[in-house]
Amino acid sequence: QVQLVESGGGLVQAGGSLRLSCSFSGSTIAIYAMAWYRQAPGKQREWVASITSGGSPNYSDSVKGRFTISRDNARNTVYLQMNSLKPEDTAVFYCNSRNPYGATSWGKGTLVTVSS
Repeated sequence: QVQLVESGGGLVQAGGSLRLSCSFSGSTIAIYAMAWYRQAPGKQREWVASITSGGSPNYSDSVKGRFTISRDNARNTVYLQMNSLKPEDTAVFYCNSRNPYGATSWGKGTLVTVSS
C-alpha cells in the first residue's frame, strides 16, 4: 500500500526553475528505487530520471544536465530539481517507486507548465 504524492508543480517561464517533491508512505523507502516520469499533452508517458536504492541517479538525454534527482530517506521524500526549463518540458510529472520484487506504484501527478 505504497502511496506517492507529488507536489511543487506550477507555471514558470522558459529558463526558470522548479523543484518537485514526492512524498512516500506505506513502506520503507530505503529499499525502493524511485523515478520521475512525465506525460505531455497528446504524448506517451516517458521516463525522466531515476535513482537507485543506493543513491545512483540516471537521466534521460532530454533532461541530462538540467535536472537533478535526489532522495532524502529520513524524510521519505524524493526530489526533482529542474533548471533551465523549456516549453517542451510542459507535462504532468509522475513519481514512481519499485520494490525489490518489481512491484511499482504511481502518484497522481503534478502539472508543470513552461511558457515561452
